[in-house]
Amino acid sequence: MKNYGLILVLLLLLLFGACVLSVCIGAVKISASELWSIIAHHSGLSTSGNFTRQQEAVLLNIRLPRVLLGAVVGGVLAIAGSALQGLFRNPLAEPGLIGISSGASLFAVMMIVLEHRYFSFMTAALGYHALAIAAFIGACITTFAVYRLAVGNGKADITTLLLAGIAINALAGSFTGLLTYMATDDQLRNITFWTLGSLGGASWQTLTGVLPFATVSLVVLPFFSKSLNALALGESQAGHMGINVTVLKRLIIVMATLGVGASVAISGMIGFVGLVIPHILRMAFSADHRLVVPGSALLGASVLVLADLVARTLFAPAELPIGILTAIIGAPVFIYIILIERRKRGGIY
Repeated sequence: MKNYGLILVLLLLLLFGACVLSVCIGAVKISASELWSIIAHHSGLSTSGNFTRQQEAVLLNIRLPRVLLGAVVGGVLAIAGSALQGLFRNPLAEPGLIGISSGASLFAVMMIVLEHRYFSFMTAALGYHALAIAAFIGACITTFAVYRLAVGNGKADITTLLLAGIAINALAGSFTGLLTYMATDDQLRNITFWTLGSLGGASWQTLTGVLPFATVSLVVLPFFSKSLNALALGESQAGHMGINVTVLKRLIIVMATLGVGASVAISGMIGFVGLVIPHILRMAFSADHRLVVPGSALLGASVLVLADLVARTLFAPAELPIGILTAIIGAPVFIYIILIERRKRGGIY
């Protein structure tokens, strides 16, 4: 399999098609020619105006930032999942396993429930971004705690890391449940909406807020693909090949935390993207991380953009939380993947 470049180009075209489809479909219809006319008009390529002001406003202020945010969040969740699965050599690994999602959720719920008592200064200073920044801080703190528990003699043990992640997730979940119990009816609605995930708050401001962190993850993680291929042979073999395994673990965990923490802080909890997307690429093409890691970013972005399109149009004018949709789609797909793998290994049903 040396045609990885061709596969990545096809995935890029799929993402482009998903983005065009998503910006054109909605309560205000925008045709392909009208889309091009708006883009050409604003880029100075054309002075004609084959579009209405309503279409222009909807595209530039609502749909385009939302679609781009969906692509960024989907790409980050999927690429982080593929990198963590390669690092842990565990197909069930995903960003939530090391405390990123649970930490972000805990601090977001804490911000919602205790804002007026203890965190009013954050709201006064940060305004709309206070919740997102609190969630990002929570993701970083819990991930750091998990990593510190797993480090001994300067080395991070993968098994201990996974066990520490389970423990921290359970602890964060219990405190989240306690805060939810203390919440008022209005706070409960906010908590439920945030934990189910949504891109409804997308704007150019939120996109530019998450983009620096996401870009670092999306750009840096593919460079670890060859090292992850070597790590698949075992840590000792990777060490003999000149790879500093300890540094590799730290860098991948930091990159995953930066991207996923920022994404979850903006969009809420969106499950199964980081878990399922790398599996689909492995089954369809190859387990080579030179394809799986960058390919996951492209396919994850496409899937989340299309999922968001369905979420906002299926029950229009109401909007289905995107986390529900990804779970409804992702869980059966993951079960199907498990059954296929069992069949390949001669499993008995």
